[in-house]
Amino acid sequence: MYNHGRTRVLQVPFDGKLNPVKHVKTAAACALFLMASTPARADATLFLGATTTPANRVVRGGALAAELLIIGFEGEVAFTPDDPKAVAPSLVTGSGNVLVQTPFPILGFQPYLTTGAGLYQEKLGVLQDTGFLLNTGGGVKISLVGPLRLRVDYRVFKLGSDALYSAAHRIYAGINLKF
Repeated sequence: MYNHGRTRVLQVPFDGKLNPVKHVKTAAACALFLMASTPARADATLFLGATTTPANRVVRGGALAAELLIIGFEGEVAFTPDDPKAVAPSLVTGSGNVLVQTPFPILGFQPYLTTGAGLYQEKLGVLQDTGFLLNTGGGVKISLVGPLRLRVDYRVFKLGSDALYSAAHRIYAGINLKF
């Protein structure tokens, strides 16, 4: 350190070489600190609703999610029975989804958007189709008491090309437990 008029200047020896290992260690330490400061949360949902394509039928299912601050990852399964009179096939879906949501409830409401991919199986009489699906939707988790929430969700499923009805619409309400 030397004095330059009234200002003190600190001299740091620098040999002109950068140490990338030191920078990687610093970045890793910062990442660990940030991950530790944002606790992961999880929630589970049991739901009941309606698949509306091509006729209204009851859908039952469940989901399990892990959430970071605004990003979540969810696995979901659902079953809709057939209705032969309406030429509506049964539909079983299983998908993995990514959720983007507010980091906390606003006035008790936590809205989210979701998209994902998975598999489906559709049956009607002797016809059966199994294939790949894409889904997009959104909803809201409404705080009730403690960790208990009401979840309302709408999804559009894009089923494979051999499905009887390529786009399937679903709406549900469910009990969601945050833990």
